[in-house]
Amino acid sequence: MLLADADVADALAALPGWGRTGDEITKTYELASFPAAIAFVVGIGFLAEKADHHPDLDIRWRRVRVALTTHDAGGLTVADVELARQIARLAGD
Repeated sequence: MLLADADVADALAALPGWGRTGDEITKTYELASFPAAIAFVVGIGFLAEKADHHPDLDIRWRRVRVALTTHDAGGLTVADVELARQIARLAGD
């Protein structure tokens, strides 16, 4: 079930640095080094696999851009918000 715009806004208010671009919620993390960025992506991979919900990831040296949407639903769902929360915890946000 798709989230209402107000629900997305409420969720983002509790996720510092995350924003909305169309039907995605996104955040770019800057890590200390390239190996740290890769380790972070591996951590995200384990979270995503456990949730059976997989983000789009873009790695650029020390920067990792995370984009979440539920493709099957055609927009944002609770699964996106929950995975964003888990990623934020992994990052120490």
